[in-house]
Amino acid sequence: MNKKILALSLFLLLTTVYITSVSSVKAVGEGQWITGYQIYDYNSGQLLKEFNSTTGVNMTYSPILPGADIKVVFTVDVFTAGSGDLKLQTGMGRLLQGKYWELVTQDYALGSDFNPNANPAQFTWTPGTFTMAVYGTVPTPSTTETQAPVNVVTLYGPTSGVPIDQIIVLATSAAMTQFQTLYNQKEAHLKSLESSGVAQGYVDLYTNVLNQSQAEANQGYVDSAIALLNGLNISDEPMSSTMQSLFLPVIGALAAVAVVFVVMFLRVRGKISYFQLVVEDQIKDLEGLTLRASKIDRTMSSSLESVKDRLKRLVGM
Repeated sequence: MNKKILALSLFLLLTTVYITSVSSVKAVGEGQWITGYQIYDYNSGQLLKEFNSTTGVNMTYSPILPGADIKVVFTVDVFTAGSGDLKLQTGMGRLLQGKYWELVTQDYALGSDFNPNANPAQFTWTPGTFTMAVYGTVPTPSTTETQAPVNVVTLYGPTSGVPIDQIIVLATSAAMTQFQTLYNQKEAHLKSLESSGVAQGYVDLYTNVLNQSQAEANQGYVDSAIALLNGLNISDEPMSSTMQSLFLPVIGALAAVAVVFVVMFLRVRGKISYFQLVVEDQIKDLEGLTLRASKIDRTMSSSLESVKDRLKRLVGM
């Protein structure tokens, strides 16, 4: 069991070193104008990602999948006055009939030219802060890559084609579906390990790998996350702590009996035949126990086999 836990520990360590060596630079696009946002699943209301430049929060809670219907609530700080109109545009597909945009705060005048059903939608450039919601469907990447940037919100200045701030998220491909399926399988297996009483050290390592894989997937490193989960494919996992506690006393008792009988065998040579029969009975018992142990733990089975061989040599079998 210790060898298995050590092997899993080394795998986790090496994988973590590899992952941390990969560049984690991603285009997130938050600047001075868009000071914060939250991305929700439109149907379930689940918070998928949030950013706040004031508090320093920048968290991804769940991957944003192609084809997902989402609602993005964002805050814009128009910290300076200027001439002309500003524009909001989204790269998402239409979700709701009749509107892309919805003004959440009511104390900012967008102007008469603002059309919530337009994309892009223009509004008057006046100093102030407002919160806006945009509804849309995440487009499906045209490439086979595991992730693709999506311009959820882009804020343009009066000069056409020059963005002054934007919200960019990474939409994952079908690889994320593969990861989620694999993750669910491993999570279910973890629960079965816990219920069967497998050694806590192994359970802790298994849990750490699951958590690390989820973190990698949430950040867009789907291939690394899948590699982590595949590393959990161990065919010969350690036995439960309950089985260990049952077998270890048996081994100890058999070893003690073996020693006692060997000592008696040496001291009382006149009763060789009797003790030889007793030792032979113990050898038969050991053979059955070794067979059962081989199905649970190879190390324990090897130890029992060694004891049995020594007894055989003592009685000349």
